[in-house]
Amino acid sequence: MRQPLPVIAPVPDRQAEPVRLDSVDRRLIDLYQRGLPLTERPYASMAKTLGISEGDLIYRLERLCELDVIGRVGAVFDHRRAGASELVAVAVPERDRDAYAAVINRCPGVNHNYAREHEFNLWFVMTAPDETCLELRLTRLEQELKQPLLRLPMVEGYHIDLAFAIPWDSLEAS
Repeated sequence: MRQPLPVIAPVPDRQAEPVRLDSVDRRLIDLYQRGLPLTERPYASMAKTLGISEGDLIYRLERLCELDVIGRVGAVFDHRRAGASELVAVAVPERDRDAYAAVINRCPGVNHNYAREHEFNLWFVMTAPDETCLELRLTRLEQELKQPLLRLPMVEGYHIDLAFAIPWDSLEAS
């Protein structure tokens, strides 16, 4: 079985003011958009490579997430091999969208929850250890939301590589 691809994922279309990053932050982002160490203590391994302490590395990751420089730190799995997953959409009243999103986000296995400008205005991926568990989770969520879920099982998988070569020099010039 193929190993998971751990990633640090940049936040797309960032609208906030520029954030100052030091050389360690930049190296952290450059080195670990792909290939975080698959070890018992990955943060310690990363910190050693960067020449900083594990605590400093964790602080930097938390700070970069809080500043929306990175969107997540975690593994990317082929869920068809590691269990079951499904893309799901739901149409909720726009005024209550955040409340519905909070309910969805509390469910086990939910990730990639996004608001969309569409009749179905919340889209998310739910994962589970197997199809039976996935079906149970989705059924419970549908009952809790009191809204029908549009279930979109994957027909064909695509790998989208979201690692970016960041031109640090040109960013500083602007």
